Amino acid sequence: MIPRYARPEMTAIWEPATKFKIWYEIEAHACDAQAALGVIPKENAEAVWRARDVDFDVARIDEIEAVTKHDVIAFLTHLAEHVGSEEARFVHQGMTSSDVLDTCLNVQLVRAADILLADMDKLLAALKTRAFEHKNTVRVGRSHGIHAEPTTMGLTFARFYAEMDRNKARLQAAREEIATGAISGAVGTFANIDPAVEEHVCEKLGLRPEPISTQVIPRDRHAMFFAVLGVIASSIENVAIEIRHMQRTEVLEGAEFFSMGQKGSSAMPHKKNPVLTENLTGLARLVRMTVIPAMENVALWHERDISHSSVERGIAPDATITLDFALNRLAGVVEKMLIFPQNMLDNMNKFPGLVMSQRVLLALTQAGVSREDAYSMVQRNALKVWEERLDFRELLLADADVVKALGVDGINAKFDMDYHTKHVDTIFRRVFGEA
Repeated sequence: MIPRYARPEMTAIWEPATKFKIWYEIEAHACDAQAALGVIPKENAEAVWRARDVDFDVARIDEIEAVTKHDVIAFLTHLAEHVGSEEARFVHQGMTSSDVLDTCLNVQLVRAADILLADMDKLLAALKTRAFEHKNTVRVGRSHGIHAEPTTMGLTFARFYAEMDRNKARLQAAREEIATGAISGAVGTFANIDPAVEEHVCEKLGLRPEPISTQVIPRDRHAMFFAVLGVIASSIENVAIEIRHMQRTEVLEGAEFFSMGQKGSSAMPHKKNPVLTENLTGLARLVRMTVIPAMENVALWHERDISHSSVERGIAPDATITLDFALNRLAGVVEKMLIFPQNMLDNMNKFPGLVMSQRVLLALTQAGVSREDAYSMVQRNALKVWEERLDFRELLLADADVVKALGVDGINAKFDMDYHTKHVDTIFRRVFGEA
């Protein structure tokens, strides 16, 4: 991912130097286990650890790989340059390249997931704060983009909180799914290495042994992981789209914070565009496009092929780095977002009283009017509000059929805004608990 959309902590996970350090730890821990089993001399295992503080020369490894055409062999050759050929003689004993590559990848994905989980906590905190701040800030709810019935801005934030909370649970499950390692040798039969080595390495790296790995860790695990990242990206876009719609000039119920000195357009000095949430919409597309390739990696030939390798070298850093950036950007947008309660009321009153149509319809049916007749009575007045910008309540009070069924006081009683917000507390308890 380009530096513009990257944060240092997540980017560091995918640096070549980090990868080679993990490879080294896998090999060194494997040597320890082999020595404990009496397979290799203890002094050889101890010699490997002499490189624990070495900064592996990425350029040198690349130079060796240019000749060997094999990245793991290039690394092992470079490791031997540090610890000595004789001392490194038993490194990689009974192992295959995928033992190193797959176990390392999963270590990196687990570390990435931990950062993303912390990101989600930050976003959840911002959404919760804004939800309670605007718990009773009334705005019009829209279906198909059209005014429907009253809701509150707090409920809007609360539903995004609930969605992100579900995503956090999904990511925790995905982290657990991906936290496996394999040190099982060629075709995964442990023919040349004891399963105890795998158990030791996995324990040291915070992983679980993969129950059955062929020569690779099964890619359905990775498919699930990237699918969850795709869902989270879609939820980010869901929030971003809402904010973008709210910032439309003719709506202006909310807006991204516009900082001192910020410019909105090179041509039009008056512009204040929702550039951050537009950016998030685009970043969500980038994360989602990694999902299908991850799923296509599930089907490999027999015990393994490397058709998945080139894909994962791209999608693993791209998806995690992009999502890390997007989650942090969205948290900042939510924290600083401007809310305009008066505009919310003004928008609702552009068609005065119209959002109460269902309540009037239900009252008519409860008063003994058939649903078909009640619908017709309400709609004929509602359409006049649409077409002539008249007041819905005044039209109903002038409609003899409606007055006969409900009475003047009955009609007026149906325009109480609190009716639509009476269960907000109940919804909040469901989302946030009793606290």
